[in-house]
Amino acid sequence: MEFKEVYCANCKKTLGRYNIKFYDDDKISELFKTTHSVHVRQGHEVIIKKIKKN
Repeated sequence: MEFKEVYCANCKKTLGRYNIKFYDDDKISELFKTTHSVHVRQGHEVIIKKIKKN
């Protein structure tokens, strides 16, 4: 399975992990704007990275 993970480099924690099968880039960007916007406003570096798990 492949996931896209939203990770905060300042807090060093995962904010969310989304299955690529169900969440395309548009849905992830909407979630990013609504759910994870607090970290961005505080000046945190938020990274979206692709993870592959067997």
